[in-house]
Amino acid sequence: MTRSLILFAHGARAASWAAPFERLAALTQERMPQVPVSLAFLELMEPRLPAHVAELIAGGVTDITIVPVFLGQGGHLLRDLPLMVEQLQSDHPQLALCVAGAVGEDPGVLNAMTDYCVAAFSRSA
Repeated sequence: MTRSLILFAHGARAASWAAPFERLAALTQERMPQVPVSLAFLELMEPRLPAHVAELIAGGVTDITIVPVFLGQGGHLLRDLPLMVEQLQSDHPQLALCVAGAVGEDPGVLNAMTDYCVAAFSRSA
C-alpha cells in the first residue's frame, strides 16, 4: 500500500494566494518525509483535486488522506467535496480514501490561532 497526503485548498485567481498553502505543504512534507505530501485545489488553481488524485493513482498510490485546509465546514466542504469524493470512489473503487475535517475546526489549530490573535493585539498596544 502506497499512501499519500493531499492538502485541499479553495484556490484563487492571484498566484500569491497559494504561498501559505505551499509553505504548509512543504513543512508537512519535512515532518513526514516518507509520505508524499501535495496540494490540490477546488477551483481557480491547478492541480484540481480529481486530476491530482488520478495522477497519484497512476503513480501507484492506493491510499489517500485529504485534509481540507479550510477554516470551517462551509458549502464547499458540505456539498462540493463530498460530491468529488463520491465521484473519485466511483472512478477508482480500489482507492482507500479518507477525508479529515476542516483544519480550522481542530482545537489545536484554534488554540494556535487564538495565541496569534492575542499576541497581535499585545504588540499593537
